[in-house]
Amino acid sequence: MNIAETTKRLIVFFRRDLWEIDLGGLNKYKSFVIKTLRLLNVAIREFTEGQLTLRAMSLVYTTLLSIVPVIAISFSVLKAFGVHNEVAAPVLLRFLEPLGDKGEEITWQIIGFVENMKVGVLGSLGLGLLIYTVVSVIQKIESSFNFIWRIKKPRSMARRFSDYISLIIIGPILMFTSIGLTASFMSNTIVQKIVSIEPFGTVFYSLAEKTPYFLVCAAFIFLYMFVPNTKVKFVSALVGGVLAGILWETAGWAFASFVVSSTKYAAIYSGFAILLMFMIWLYVSWLILLVGAQISFYHQYPYFLTTKNDVLHISHRLREKLTFLIMYNIGYNYCHSKKPWTLDALVEHLKLPVDAVDEMLTILEKNSILIETGDEPPAYLPSRDLETITLRELLNAARMTDEKTLAIEHHISTEPEVEQVLDSVYGAVNDALGDRTLKEMVHSAD
Repeated sequence: MNIAETTKRLIVFFRRDLWEIDLGGLNKYKSFVIKTLRLLNVAIREFTEGQLTLRAMSLVYTTLLSIVPVIAISFSVLKAFGVHNEVAAPVLLRFLEPLGDKGEEITWQIIGFVENMKVGVLGSLGLGLLIYTVVSVIQKIESSFNFIWRIKKPRSMARRFSDYISLIIIGPILMFTSIGLTASFMSNTIVQKIVSIEPFGTVFYSLAEKTPYFLVCAAFIFLYMFVPNTKVKFVSALVGGVLAGILWETAGWAFASFVVSSTKYAAIYSGFAILLMFMIWLYVSWLILLVGAQISFYHQYPYFLTTKNDVLHISHRLREKLTFLIMYNIGYNYCHSKKPWTLDALVEHLKLPVDAVDEMLTILEKNSILIETGDEPPAYLPSRDLETITLRELLNAARMTDEKTLAIEHHISTEPEVEQVLDSVYGAVNDALGDRTLKEMVHSAD
């Protein structure tokens, strides 16, 4: 078999055969291998197509505008511990390490900008703009993550402010704590004695060299768990974080090799070469972060793994069925004093994308059929007694159209014969449902 035939077979396998394998008939090991190959396939696909590339470009622009304010606020938090120079600069150097000597130059320029910022000179308006810039960049990241997780409802303004400020304050503290614990652990007397014994010493120093990599993975995992406006399982965040960490380290090594061999670019672009390299590395880093988030999503919802990343358009029939399923489950738990349903629980139970379920929950809320609790994450309860919620009302909610569609419907030309057919269909449906209520449907299962 020649190379061309082998390549063709591999392409066919990854494009078609990989997705047709029935996981139910495989053992745990083979199933794990197939799932891993599918995840890697998705990662490669997201690198080459989709909206993640556009969002990564957008985040590059946002980063250029906000990098100094973000580091300035983190700097002020670390300054309270007296470790701002020992933590901020090494972390930034680590991030820009693939840029080689230019990375060190950019690092000290940014640190210089931050040190020259004085809150007293900025005034209250300048400080407010500084905080707004920091909050806006995290909001941009959350928007990208919500797009990946198919969440249309962002955090409320109050939650954004509290969560984002907490993230900005806690992030540097966790970073400082992890570095401090690592240093304390390595200088411990007992650890030093164990290290002096082989092969423990070799293993220990080998793991110590990988500490920066572990910290990168931990940062990815932290972002995947807390930035999206939904509950992300730790295992899913771990899978995405580890794979993103591997991609980031690999990309860093490749980019460093590219920088070393790019002396011609410096000759062409002169002083702009540093900025161009910095922007390219920012783009690669953001793209890896978003791809890792996409992998976390598919790991948490593996039944959404398909050969194509198509947007699901639910039919009117499925829309109506989904409405009744949601209200049946919520009503059943409510009547039997069980735990209220959350969005994630309904998605897991119904095996449907988050956006489809979330859209129907929003419609049911607008029709005053459901209410959202103030819990975190919020749960859903009937807005009134089940005896007062008719099945006809649920069907009408499922068929609810937006204002644009209604405007078109009022102006469209029609014929009496068509209206007669439609009236007979709607009349038959209403007669079939009668005055049956949600309570009757729920108790029919008892």
